[in-house]
Amino acid sequence: MATVKAVRGTRDLLPPETALWNRIEAAARKVFARYNFGEIRTPIFEDTGLFARSVGEETDIVSKELYSWEDGERFDERKMAGAWLKLHGHEIREASREVPLGFGYIDLLVTYKAGSVELIEFKSREDTRSIQQLRQFVDSYAESSARTSEVRGRLVLPARRGAEPKKLPKPGPDIEREEIAGDFYLSSESLTLRPENTAGVVRAYIEHKLGESGQLQKLYYIGPQFRRERPQKGRYRQFWQIGAEVIGPPFAGSESPLRDAEVLEMLATLLDELGITGWTLELNSVGSAADRARYNDVLRAALVEVAPKMCADCQRRAVTNPLRVLDCKVPEDQPIIAALPKITDSLDQESKDHFAAVIAALDAAGVPYQLNPRLVRGLDYYTRTTFEFTHGGLGAQNALLGGGRYDGLSEAIGGPKAPGIGFAMGLDRLVLTLQAAKPNQEAAPPQVVDAYIAPLGEQLSAAALVLARELRRAGLNIELGDGSFRLKKSFEAADKAARRIVILGEDELRSGILTVKDFATGTQSKVARAELASFLAP
Repeated sequence: MATVKAVRGTRDLLPPETALWNRIEAAARKVFARYNFGEIRTPIFEDTGLFARSVGEETDIVSKELYSWEDGERFDERKMAGAWLKLHGHEIREASREVPLGFGYIDLLVTYKAGSVELIEFKSREDTRSIQQLRQFVDSYAESSARTSEVRGRLVLPARRGAEPKKLPKPGPDIEREEIAGDFYLSSESLTLRPENTAGVVRAYIEHKLGESGQLQKLYYIGPQFRRERPQKGRYRQFWQIGAEVIGPPFAGSESPLRDAEVLEMLATLLDELGITGWTLELNSVGSAADRARYNDVLRAALVEVAPKMCADCQRRAVTNPLRVLDCKVPEDQPIIAALPKITDSLDQESKDHFAAVIAALDAAGVPYQLNPRLVRGLDYYTRTTFEFTHGGLGAQNALLGGGRYDGLSEAIGGPKAPGIGFAMGLDRLVLTLQAAKPNQEAAPPQVVDAYIAPLGEQLSAAALVLARELRRAGLNIELGDGSFRLKKSFEAADKAARRIVILGEDELRSGILTVKDFATGTQSKVARAELASFLAP
């Protein structure tokens, strides 16, 4: 049988490399806290329409790189509960949905006018477990309730489509079964593993009405994204990002160029604190939606004659979305792209003033940058300020992170006006940069714990666990050996994992005096159990 391996374009992250990842994430969290950002965690899959409407249907991400699937029909127990209540409502005095009960939640708790109580579960089909679980609910309720009236369970099932409900036999004295007619299935929906996280954050902003607070929402995230692209150095099909968004109603200051400058200054601070030197901030403005439309017309006209000389993707983009031509990385196309009209020539005065204010704030803060009029970023939702931080250590694909302003994104996916700016930083590429700058980062030694406890015989394994528990609760890092090991094997294992070895034999257990050997000095000591934690403390 062939060995199962990680899927192409994915990888396992193992110690000691994960220590570097944890250090990066911890540094990011500390910087975000200083700038008053809070963490948001969104689902890793969303409705496919969210990305088509936000990222853009003609972007490479949506047209080529999404991991999407049809979720199939789904049973809607809430719809069935509503139909059942409508059918039996004249008999009911009180009904409560999703009531916590012992080990779970009952779909519906009903008290009838006659005084009896029923616990009701709605299922798409019957199985043995459904009946057993319902009986457990009934028993639990009967034991915990002070009621003396009758308590029953009821399992409600959908009748076969197009057929009349059948009268079903009772599976027990206190359990009823019932069929009701109706269509209780939600239609299939298209779902997609998130290729980026800004759209999901804005969706959450809208869904949870965060704008009603009247405050700027400053949110960061750390997590995996998914794109079906060709794997290469620093690029994976499952990749990790650190990102942040500043979004809110216009009256909260979300449109201010100061927000752009603050995000850029924060990123410069984060890279500096991570020890990444030699980065370059490339900066541009893609203007308002009206500016982009105007520039698209200019660019489309300019591409008519030169597009046939470009790569196949550029030929397609020249018709469907000319702005994407500027994203092309094919070396042979770069001289043509360099001669195309610049977007800065199509900006209105308001967009020019906004960009000038961003630059002025960066100058005041001492954050260096380079203007790049060809920088447009690969997502359709960007407006005005766009940026990338690049680093020479990454080769041709040299972007460490990128982002920009997205003033119309909330409205594009059905929300209120909520201008925002954000960025995403590829953790995989960031790690590559740090490892290139400090080649020994990845080869860092494995963690060495404070002590290794070696029980002398399997009969002492339980006592060794008790001792380990005491020391761990005292704040020490402890590795627990195995009583089946010979003493030589315990010493060999301890020498690789710990600063000291604690030997626990019958004599030590009886006397309460433990034998401790320090591997660095070679000294061996006898230590009272009550003093062991302080003796082992680093």
